[in-house]
Amino acid sequence: MKLVALILIALVAVEHFYILWIEMFAWTTKGRSTFKSFPAELFEPTRGLAANQGLYNGFLASGLIWALLINDPLWSKNVAIFFLSCVVTAGLYGGLTAGKVIFIKQMLPAVIALCAVIVWM
Repeated sequence: MKLVALILIALVAVEHFYILWIEMFAWTTKGRSTFKSFPAELFEPTRGLAANQGLYNGFLASGLIWALLINDPLWSKNVAIFFLSCVVTAGLYGGLTAGKVIFIKQMLPAVIALCAVIVWM
């Protein structure tokens, strides 16, 4: 079952690297089709803000990858719990302030992974 927890951590990390890519490098292209409710005329003026958000998503993903690479089981679990908790918190805040879909797309996968880490790692 530990393998399931590790796979879930990796999937959450991949999701956040994907968000990094959209927000930092494809905001005015892929971002438009991803964030359909965002006004089209605001994509260009908000490139810097989106890139900043993408950077934070990259930090979250990097922390999760770091958790996968730590050899000590206790440290690996603790680092995974910390970064998954950060993702859950970001998803909760985003769901409350930016759009309810964030609860499902960002927070739910992190909650599932966090539960798996706590139970199986």
